[in-house]
Amino acid sequence: MSANDAKGCIIRRSEFVFSSFDWGAVAEPVGPAMGAELVKLNVVEIAPGAVWRLGWAFEEENTVVVLDGTGHGDITGERFRLGRGSSVYSPTGKTLELAAGDEGMTAYVWRTKLDGGETWAASPKLAGALSDDDVQLRGFSGIGEAPTEGEGAVMNFVFWPGTGSPRLCLHCGVQQPGQTFNVHVHPDSEEAFIAFQGVGQLYMYDQWNDVEPGDVLFAPPGVPHGARKPGGDGPDTAEFITCGGPTPFDSALYRAAGVSADVQAV
Repeated sequence: MSANDAKGCIIRRSEFVFSSFDWGAVAEPVGPAMGAELVKLNVVEIAPGAVWRLGWAFEEENTVVVLDGTGHGDITGERFRLGRGSSVYSPTGKTLELAAGDEGMTAYVWRTKLDGGETWAASPKLAGALSDDDVQLRGFSGIGEAPTEGEGAVMNFVFWPGTGSPRLCLHCGVQQPGQTFNVHVHPDSEEAFIAFQGVGQLYMYDQWNDVEPGDVLFAPPGVPHGARKPGGDGPDTAEFITCGGPTPFDSALYRAAGVSADVQAV
């Protein structure tokens, strides 16, 4: 199956197929098996006290988000404490290692190969969190494929060209009840993102779908998608948080936010 044949879909966490190892287990909800050519998304479950090593990635860059548990991440000798909502970025040419604490760790890992034509950053940002809100996109108008209900949502840029990433990005969408990150497409990018916290809805093709934490959305180029937290008077008024991003990054999102899409040597 090629990218031209790939179809967008929502993959439930309960549907992941894991392979077991002595350190834990790994699944690949987004990858070549479903026609994805630009991005892979691995789900890594690390046993308490165990270590998962990706090794040297000479043509690949990676971002990691911790869904559950604690521990630390090493990017070729630089160590960062990790907990729920923490993230690390591993540039090409670096090693990536995740070590779980006493609770174990579940992490989502986005992976892509560089094509060789990217601009390199001399000193990219390596550690962050979904709560990083220094740069945001607010009230995204989308493309009008579906009506926006209520006010626009907020998207934090955690890793993006402004932090030195030449291809991958990590965005965090925060939807309060009644807010929508409106439906849109990426002409040349594959989008992979997850429901991280709360109960909300993801748009795929022509309908909204209820999702729970850990569920994954995959949208090939040109496939409409979005996220929202329906309003109402029900008991669930907690915010709905998603994270991920298009690969390669889509400069249209940064133009909409009023910031440069040029890779910065931060």
